[in-house]
Amino acid sequence: MSTAASIPERVERVVITGMGIWSCLGKDLAEVAESLRIGRSGIVFDPVRKEMGFRSALTGKVDMPDLKAELGRRQRVGMAEECYYAYAATAQAFRQAGIGEEELRAHEVGILYGNDSSALAVVEGVDALRRKKDTTLIGSGSIFQSMNSTVTMNLSTIFGLRGINYTVSGACASGSHAIGMGFLLIRQGLQRIVLCGGAQEVNPVAFCSFDGISAFSVREADPTRASRPFDRGRDGLVPSGGSAALVLESLSSALERGAPILAEVVGYGFSSNGKHISDPDLDGQVRALHMALKMADMGPADIGYINAHATSTPIGDLVEAQAIDTVFGATRPPVSSTKGMTGHECWMAGASEVVYSILMMQGGFLAPNLNFEEPDEASERLNVVRGPMQHRVDALLSNSFGFGGTNSTIIIKRYAS
Repeated sequence: MSTAASIPERVERVVITGMGIWSCLGKDLAEVAESLRIGRSGIVFDPVRKEMGFRSALTGKVDMPDLKAELGRRQRVGMAEECYYAYAATAQAFRQAGIGEEELRAHEVGILYGNDSSALAVVEGVDALRRKKDTTLIGSGSIFQSMNSTVTMNLSTIFGLRGINYTVSGACASGSHAIGMGFLLIRQGLQRIVLCGGAQEVNPVAFCSFDGISAFSVREADPTRASRPFDRGRDGLVPSGGSAALVLESLSSALERGAPILAEVVGYGFSSNGKHISDPDLDGQVRALHMALKMADMGPADIGYINAHATSTPIGDLVEAQAIDTVFGATRPPVSSTKGMTGHECWMAGASEVVYSILMMQGGFLAPNLNFEEPDEASERLNVVRGPMQHRVDALLSNSFGFGGTNSTIIIKRYAS
């Protein structure tokens, strides 16, 4: 039956009924929650990158899922690297939400995934052409692997999804915007269930141009201490990736299905800086924060934890600290960037950090802002979480900012009937 509907008179509440994660912190929710709880880093030194000519050989270590037992060759042939991660995370999320083949047939489940590159597949396709001098020998799966929409086109086909279906390409805010757009669609009654997430390839090809502009930390002697969000001694980010998935659902649908309700999405703020292509902007970030709070009908004092975007770059962390202080200076909620443990998961970060934050809310703890040893003039004004701590959070906020001046803020709260 069709589950799309005309816009109702009342706004639908939007809840999260399933989550999945595949990252350098673990291959499922339990492993990742334990890493967050103890502050375990997933960052390593990759000698292959050094051999290739990288300035920095640091990366988050993400294992490739073995899907041969779950998917046939025909299903796998069009899947790029990030699709493998996304399938693993999505399968987890659907299982937790209690969504199987019967539910997928009965409902028009949508999919919105954040992804902004499929570099390895493109390079491999061009390399095959150069070697073989024949386009017919590139391979039938190459086109489906090389498109930015590789994740949504593959997952929608594999799982038989019949609702909204497109890829959100918004740089390092892609995963966050995917959640925000899913939230708006359900809120307005246009969809009942939307799978939202983010995926990021981890291969060197995807990150060589970042390395070429000296974006990465060069603290190679001790990889786990390289990513240092908000710390005065930070010298660049560490690339990472994987995938995160969340099942967003209208409250009425979740109650009707008897689905587990993990949390509620209540606010989404967005803005564009309209200025420099790579430098952050205080006004743009502050506008996104205010918009999210207004949509959630909350004030700064209602937010119990902020998961910062802070990637460990000198200018990026500085401006975000100023933005957080501008809006939350009077209330000073705990702040941490999980990128101290994960590195920068780029296109997936906005989705994975919502998953990380909900795991903290469920577990009654806050993950540390790893390697925060000495604040700078901006971060000294924040209440940065220096070590793992027990702490109850009823409402949290997650920031994601990206190249091109795209800003996204998501507010999540503990579900109450």
